[in-house]
Amino acid sequence: MFLKFPDELSQDYIELLNDKDDYNVIIEVENNEKSFTAHSNILKYRSSYFHKELEHIQPNENDIKIITKPSISAQSFDLILKYIYGGIVNLKNVETRQIFDLMLASDEFEFEELTTKLENLLVDTKGTWLKTHFTLIYYSIFNKNNFKKLENICNDIIGKYPNLIFDGSDFTSLSEFALISILKRDDLQMKEIKIWDCVIKWGITQNPNLPINLEEWTNKNFFALKTTLQKCLPLIRYFHISNSEIIDEIKPYKKILDKNLWKDIKQHMAVPDRPIKSIILPARSGLVRELSSSTPFSTIISEEHAAEISSWIDHKTINYSTTNIPYKFELILSGTRNGFSPQTFWNICNGHVGTIVVIKAKETDEIIGGYNPLVWDNSNVYSSQWMETNDSFIFSLKNGNIPNSILSRVKNPKYAILNIHKNNQNRYGPYFGEDLRMIDNYKYKCSNQGNYYEKPLTSSYYFSIINYEVFKVIKI
Repeated sequence: MFLKFPDELSQDYIELLNDKDDYNVIIEVENNEKSFTAHSNILKYRSSYFHKELEHIQPNENDIKIITKPSISAQSFDLILKYIYGGIVNLKNVETRQIFDLMLASDEFEFEELTTKLENLLVDTKGTWLKTHFTLIYYSIFNKNNFKKLENICNDIIGKYPNLIFDGSDFTSLSEFALISILKRDDLQMKEIKIWDCVIKWGITQNPNLPINLEEWTNKNFFALKTTLQKCLPLIRYFHISNSEIIDEIKPYKKILDKNLWKDIKQHMAVPDRPIKSIILPARSGLVRELSSSTPFSTIISEEHAAEISSWIDHKTINYSTTNIPYKFELILSGTRNGFSPQTFWNICNGHVGTIVVIKAKETDEIIGGYNPLVWDNSNVYSSQWMETNDSFIFSLKNGNIPNSILSRVKNPKYAILNIHKNNQNRYGPYFGEDLRMIDNYKYKCSNQGNYYEKPLTSSYYFSIINYEVFKVIKI
């Protein structure tokens, strides 16, 4: 017969942690601005990391061993210590970002069980945060092998939205391992020539001494780039790039390609049916159809509108042409097809990142809409949740008697987009600040409440609609 008293034992060890008389280890964290005291025997037997670390640290004159972990926050390490001594992690009132940081710290200290539980918690309950903070997550975990569930989520997002990585300001800081893992994917929603351009950009950044002007490059310069990209170049799908793109974009860098490969590329351009020796990788699957398809992509907006909206997404001062639109507009909801109930919007658009809502006003024939770069999330149970972004905007488009479009960018980014909680999703649909929102079947409200700079052009506060559509916007 065994009598177990784990709660009392845990409490005893927590009290020992709070006892400052017998410690023999100091851990300095948060850029060495915060410190914690602990006991070497407990640390060594609870963590293989601390066991190895303490074996190699010489004590100071007071027989104290000092460990410095400047990248760990004080809040994270406080939770780690309580886990070490008491086996308890209290996450009440802990923000999601802090849970993520705690997971990384737990992995660093080799607490496999805690790391797994925190990863599961994030995956199972924090889906919206994961999608919104994708870049942070990806750059934090791509060199680690302990977060398989998060890796799978990131890989799925990269396949559908590679621009989140390739268009990021820190893309060129990506490790070679991470870049190769992306290039291996068959489902990248991106034109092959743009993938090539990004690979060249990455390679050049790794060689900062290369001349800016390509015409000034020597054979030594080309060799340096070829060496840097030796594992990336075989992953480009050369035989699925148009002839004109080969001439314009790849030929200037032909010296970094294997001579036989370049020979086969030229032959394929001239005689595509003739066999070649080089390996032909399959075309990347799943690319959505071109806007110029014979089937109209929208009953509300034109390709000219799509080009204008695309230029706003990219903060361009000059609109893209209809032949140079860098995004695909994939229709995911149509009022006339799927119904006008606000609940239908939340059912269909849940989980989609980067969407455009366009609305055709009944009384004035105006076209009004908004762009949400974040994710629509229908899982909020207790309250609606404001989403912060600087990149959302609302607009009206030139149409009929409306001579000019109006762009209104977000003014108060903390209240840019509202994800409605479940109890009200039958009443409110897409919600852009307080300035543009769906309030019922067939009806929208448009005002100037201060979340966005300017009210889109409308003749009334409330207006009925003929139709509305939601597009997922995909970088190509």
